[in-house]
Amino acid sequence: MDLQDFNGDGLYFDAPLAPAVAACLDAAARQYSQGTAEQPLLAAQALAPDDLCVLVGLYRFYYYQHRYQDALHIAERLMAVVGPRLGLPARWADLRRADLSKAASRGIGLLRFFLLALKGAGYLSLRLGRFEQGKAMLATVVTLDADNRLGARLLLDILAANDADILPFPSATPTEIRP
Repeated sequence: MDLQDFNGDGLYFDAPLAPAVAACLDAAARQYSQGTAEQPLLAAQALAPDDLCVLVGLYRFYYYQHRYQDALHIAERLMAVVGPRLGLPARWADLRRADLSKAASRGIGLLRFFLLALKGAGYLSLRLGRFEQGKAMLATVVTLDADNRLGARLLLDILAANDADILPFPSATPTEIRP
């Protein structure tokens, strides 16, 4: 299956937003440069906790603020929301190639979205010092995306080329480890 072979039908941002949610997202966009976008994003999430536009907005906000733990939480939430829509296993580690055909029949765009969220979660796990989890997530994406359409193989190749024992500071917790 070619994960680039889709026509754009049913993309996550195609669903109409409730006016109150749209107003919160608009406010967040206006307030981003002042550093006050989180509150309207959280207000939007309170109104529509499973809305993909809201969750993507929060993910991007946290990612670009270098709040990787918060971004990872949102990436995991995205997978938890999208996975059941596609009939995927509840745990990403249980994903198999056979699951993709069934999921693609429900929406290839949404399947790509799910796999990109998994790739993002893997990258964020690496940034947070959770190397085994990050590598496992990325390896799952690479296994499912044999043609490397989503680009996860590059991250694993970089890790392999720079393979070394990574020793965190003895007093550091994984969330305190920063690049």
